[in-house]
Amino acid sequence: MPPPATASVHDRPSSPRPSHGGWPAVVSVALGIFAIVTTEILPIGLLTSIGADFTVSDGMAGLMMTMPGFLAAVAAPLVTAATARFDRRLMLCVFTLPLALANFLAAAAPDYWLVLVSRVMVGVTIGGFWSIGAGLAERLVRPESARRATAVIFSAVPLGSVLGVPAGTLVGELAGWRTAFAAMGVLTVGVLVMLLRLVPPLPPVRVTRLSVLGGLLRTTGIRLALLLTFLVVLAHFGTYTYVTPFLERVTHAGGGTITAFLLLYGAAGVLGNWLGGAWVVRCPRTVLGLAAGLIGAATLLLPVLGRRDAGAVALLLVWGIAYGAVPVASQTWFSRAAPDAPEAASVLFTASFQATISTGALLGGVALDRTSPSAVMPLGGCVALLAVLALGAAQAARAAEG
Repeated sequence: MPPPATASVHDRPSSPRPSHGGWPAVVSVALGIFAIVTTEILPIGLLTSIGADFTVSDGMAGLMMTMPGFLAAVAAPLVTAATARFDRRLMLCVFTLPLALANFLAAAAPDYWLVLVSRVMVGVTIGGFWSIGAGLAERLVRPESARRATAVIFSAVPLGSVLGVPAGTLVGELAGWRTAFAAMGVLTVGVLVMLLRLVPPLPPVRVTRLSVLGGLLRTTGIRLALLLTFLVVLAHFGTYTYVTPFLERVTHAGGGTITAFLLLYGAAGVLGNWLGGAWVVRCPRTVLGLAAGLIGAATLLLPVLGRRDAGAVALLLVWGIAYGAVPVASQTWFSRAAPDAPEAASVLFTASFQATISTGALLGGVALDRTSPSAVMPLGGCVALLAVLALGAAQAARAAEG
């Protein structure tokens, strides 16, 4: 196995050690990632409402999920490398501003194409902010608190993932989908103010070059992390993006019931994040494999047991717990595979995660428009089980070599 690729000493500009921003700065960065993740997945719970307003199909409305992820996957390595010599605090603020504008544009858009333009802006923000912000914890607090600060920042990923959809659905149910986007715009402006006031100057201390990313891709641990992340996230977003149409057409749940179901899913996701965070330090691979198995079981059983409210909510709870552990397990795996290049590992994690979100939403939308919500769910379940098989094969090969 080739050694992990790292930036050379020539790529590390000599600069004084930046002052610690402390926990307020950590919370500011975490809230920035929370706003990004929530904005990205907000359309899931509002999909049918937005599609009805603009007279587009559910699959076409799913482009709101597809576009940001693909753009983020491209932006993550390119933007991070292009801005590598700029102050990281400045870049966080630069990427937060278009996120706020994107939310306000979506809230006011008279045509669907303007909503898609706003999603382009979201994608660029994701690729830049997430890749930079995810690796800043050790620079914001003292060394002994770095691991806890990293956990706080990355808790924003699953929290945004599991709370964003039910919260957006609730606001959309009470005041309309445009209000949900406007509220996210206001939250993002607040995050921008916090970043400006609470995060200290952060001159670059390690330049992430594209060659560093290429080196990481040659390591076995990174390649396996990419494969598993691809399969699990593909299964999740290929199905969860269209969970609202499923609950409407198959479970025959009303708007208020769907909101309640998604809120319960969000609460289960918070629990899954906590459980995954507690176990992932010892065994990130096992956590990711177990999560994949539970997602596969839930989505395979949903067309059978999800025709009634009780069955649907039970499976959504299992699904929420499982997916809540996925981002923290995946990111931990990437970090451990490249301990000497944390920002580069974060870039690869961001790019792979976002590209797969888009691919899942796109393929799920195509399947939905050509079949039905009941057919989409088991397709995703089979992909999740492929992840379990791939992990099992990798573990068996590793044991044979040892």
